[in-house]
Amino acid sequence: MSYAEINKEMIAKFDKAIAHLQHQLKGIRTGRASATLIENIKVDYYGTPTPITQVASISVPEPRQLIIKPFDISILKELGKALMKSDLGVSPQDDGKVVRLNLPPLSGEQRTKYASKVKEICEEARVSMRNGRRDLNKQSDAMLKSSEITEDENKKLHSEIQDGLKKYEGKVEEIQKKKTAEVLEG
Repeated sequence: MSYAEINKEMIAKFDKAIAHLQHQLKGIRTGRASATLIENIKVDYYGTPTPITQVASISVPEPRQLIIKPFDISILKELGKALMKSDLGVSPQDDGKVVRLNLPPLSGEQRTKYASKVKEICEEARVSMRNGRRDLNKQSDAMLKSSEITEDENKKLHSEIQDGLKKYEGKVEEIQKKKTAEVLEG
């Protein structure tokens, strides 16, 4: 592995951590209804767990309501079961054609709980990136031992990896602040 390859791997690892973080945060409820709240829910579609977005269309007709219209009406009951099992805490209403989810306003206690969940998920992303830094530093040290890079290049690489980590931790901080503000606004 070369000096440039380690830099590329660093960016790839940190970008992946940010993408995973954003994906996880989509499922956290804010004051408004959003299709992203339920897109990770899996529905039993003829024996196969299938993402809800592949078996139904999701719309947001009102700020606190979601309408899920299955492409195949025969899975309406399975859709309702999957939504009940989810941690949304909302009972789906089935009218024979679509499933409605009416999201009640979040209480102050729920908002605080969701805000701490956001903090927890962001900390997991930071830990993941720090583990990536550790792995990259080990690779750099191994390259030094095998004389692929010089001592100065190793120090410079360690410094660049640390700078990259700081930059990406700043991105995590921005994402956390934004999502926490969304959760707490009422």
